[in-house]
Amino acid sequence: MTCFMCKGTVQDGFSTFTADMSGCVIIIKNVPSGICNQCGETSYNDEVAKQLQQLIDNIAKTNSAEIAVVNYSKKAA
Repeated sequence: MTCFMCKGTVQDGFSTFTADMSGCVIIIKNVPSGICNQCGETSYNDEVAKQLQQLIDNIAKTNSAEIAVVNYSKKAA
């Protein structure tokens, strides 16, 4: 696959996704991703993006801490 930012080569890998939701920083580790080997741009397929949104929504509703760190593979399964 070709990177839409720089036209480099995108390879499958894992990345860390972060979101700031209502005063809580959510960090999701080990997210399956497409990562450009030239510029480092990260992309997610539709299923992973859907799972990320569900994880973020659930964490934002149930977490009262300022920072939440979760592992994608254990929470999305």
